[in-house]
Amino acid sequence: MALNNPSPLDVSRHLQCQMAGAGGFHDKEIVLRYGAFVGSKIESHTHLQRAMGRARTRIEMSAASGSSIASGTVILADTMSHSRGRFSREWHAPPGGVWGCMIHANTLLPGSRNLVPLAVGVACCEAVRETGGRGAVLRWVNDLLLEGKKLAGFLVETYTESHFKEEYNLVGFGININNRNFPEELSGSAVSLAEVLGYSVDPASFTALFLARLAWNFGLLYYEESCDLRGDGFSGEAGEHLLLREWRQLSDTIGQRVQYGFDVMTSPQYEADVLGIDGRGGLHLRLDDGLEKVEYSGEVRYL
Repeated sequence: MALNNPSPLDVSRHLQCQMAGAGGFHDKEIVLRYGAFVGSKIESHTHLQRAMGRARTRIEMSAASGSSIASGTVILADTMSHSRGRFSREWHAPPGGVWGCMIHANTLLPGSRNLVPLAVGVACCEAVRETGGRGAVLRWVNDLLLEGKKLAGFLVETYTESHFKEEYNLVGFGININNRNFPEELSGSAVSLAEVLGYSVDPASFTALFLARLAWNFGLLYYEESCDLRGDGFSGEAGEHLLLREWRQLSDTIGQRVQYGFDVMTSPQYEADVLGIDGRGGLHLRLDDGLEKVEYSGEVRYL
């Protein structure tokens, strides 16, 4: 029986608790409605080769039957044997972690869609901190670090189904929760939440919390987009996008000396200092010759 199997009701309960803790934010119910699609359906498996592969199959099966798969459908697996990150890098996915993918019908405008990877990272970082990993930080654009080691990674791919040409975002996530043993090549760079806390975490409860945080942050994407389209601008102080405000508060990337590359592991391109992040999620960098540029894709490693 699959272990990471919270129900949509479990996710809804966590969302209600989150809304109650949103303080004086007056539009929290609107944000909640925008993001309520996340976890509307949850499909759990004891084993999959890849969650994204299963997501593509489910999308095509629905389209072939003349329907569309429910946006927000989450596919979870206790273990995966062919999981992949960026550039087909193998991701170790044994029992004890949270491995999966969310299917999102892409109804966002391009500017908001660019922020989806940040929304996933913020959701995971919030869930990890709430579970006890208070030192968790985000590294642009798709890594979550705890005690300087990688605890989680995210991958967002666009997929267009073949029948009606509808576009989806496949939001993949791999989170080291209770898995304590890593392959030798990862032992110095990866960590699990249980290793840091010294005790195991209930995977179903954590997954429900993570999905609730994901619902809230996707809700913020739609909420801020609607505010901007009305001409009101973004809702944060000085017109700051609320999601970007949250990302800046949870990330330690700004101010770091980094090595940048589209595939930084095999083809690093240059070293630079991180000055900030712009309104589209791009990383503002200053090179050694004083040139400043903004990168919207790629990855960094801290020096």
